[in-house]
Amino acid sequence: MNKISPQAGIVRVNTFAFSGIDAVPVEVQVQVTPGTPALVLVGLPDKAVFEAKERVRAAFAAIGLSLPPRRVLINLRPADILKEGSHFDLPLALAILAAMNVLPRDEIAGYAALGELSLDGTLCPVAGILPAAMAASARDLGLICPASQGGEAAWAGRIEVLAPRDLLSVINHFRGTQVLTPPETAGIADAIRGPDMSDVKGMESARRAVEIAAAGGHNLLLIGPPGAGKSMLAARMPGLLPDLEPGAALEVSMIHSVAGLLDGGRLVMRPPFREPHHSASQAALTGGGQRAKPGEVSLAHRGVLFLDELPEFPRQALEALRQPMESGRTTVSRASAHITYPARFQLIAAMNPCRCGYLGDGSRECGRAPRCGEDYQNRISGPVIDRIDLTVAVQPATAAEMAHAPPGEPSIAIAERVARARVVQVARYGADGPASNAEADSRDIRLAPDAQKLLEQAMEKLRLSPRGYTRIMRVARTIADLAGVEVVGRVHVAEALAFRHRTPGRG
Repeated sequence: MNKISPQAGIVRVNTFAFSGIDAVPVEVQVQVTPGTPALVLVGLPDKAVFEAKERVRAAFAAIGLSLPPRRVLINLRPADILKEGSHFDLPLALAILAAMNVLPRDEIAGYAALGELSLDGTLCPVAGILPAAMAASARDLGLICPASQGGEAAWAGRIEVLAPRDLLSVINHFRGTQVLTPPETAGIADAIRGPDMSDVKGMESARRAVEIAAAGGHNLLLIGPPGAGKSMLAARMPGLLPDLEPGAALEVSMIHSVAGLLDGGRLVMRPPFREPHHSASQAALTGGGQRAKPGEVSLAHRGVLFLDELPEFPRQALEALRQPMESGRTTVSRASAHITYPARFQLIAAMNPCRCGYLGDGSRECGRAPRCGEDYQNRISGPVIDRIDLTVAVQPATAAEMAHAPPGEPSIAIAERVARARVVQVARYGADGPASNAEADSRDIRLAPDAQKLLEQAMEKLRLSPRGYTRIMRVARTIADLAGVEVVGRVHVAEALAFRHRTPGRG
């Protein structure tokens, strides 16, 4: 095989670069010409792509091949898009093999390829297989990817997937000495069984707020002293949420695929639950870094983002949440491109009332009370607070409650009510409309006359912003849905107002 001579002409192999969860077509062009032996790579490659030359050279040597003793020029078209990631290894290798007549040029042109090469020619998994498979299917191309990710690519549906273990298997398949079996879909990711609401004793107001938040997809803030049960309540939120709709499941899975977090290529059907530490940077929360990876707000898309110790997060990171909380997407701006990721998440946050944590407890609060509470809560800006729909004070259970109170209502019973409310919302807004009340247009929410009057009075007295006005309407709509009522009444608006946040010093 070493003596195979290259043929003149340009060989083309398809692959993809990524802009958010969108797969951008890239054509790998290879031209072998007489001249000083060299392997030249152009087309705006990053360091990982540039180093592919050495991985390809080593992989060829492992299967008994060598690069032709000529000038091999590799161009990644379009040349003005930055090419990032090790997944370009495989298409580069296939294009060179086709230029050497080891692989048939016409057949290889009908596939897109992604995969990282090990030095022994083994194909290693890479990020982004699912969106690449979807894009390949849309262009009527097959897909060649590592064996461990064939099940992920198979989710694209009507597409030919080749999932070889190594480079030699690809060669043997196209030369007819080996047949690669089409992979089966990888299945559904296991639903992690979380803690149950039956463990929560007492805390009726907090339990009610959690149920409303789950039913309508509303943002929730839990305030209480250390050990009161704020994190305990938040951890039980995933068990109350219904499974994702197929379209949302595919979108969430594509985000996780681009981030390299799609476990075994299995589709994500449960709403994700992300809980970053309060030391997380702005880039970690909203996306960015060297390769503009999705941040926590995108990894929590169609699920829950839990921020414990909310005031301890960097102020800049919290302010960066404002735009995705409102628009449902986040944009990573770079000098060469603007990359947008979906970020329609439900924020659940928890915080102490002050730095020492015991504001309002005369026997334990610090000497700066109540000023310390105002200063601590003012770490969270008004615009961020205005985007939170429900706020509840969590009081710790007494010793008597801990010892004698019966178990709380189990998660399965609450989840049934939440599911019924969500079904009503889908029927109201339609399959192409808002996914929950938290995204609803105020024009789609009907209030009884006395409920409308109460809301208008509250707007004047509490100095609500137009955003706050709309969010109270949405919460009231959810409360009415849980009650099985079509028109939002005064009692529903009153309960929504009771959960509206009032920060010390802000009215």
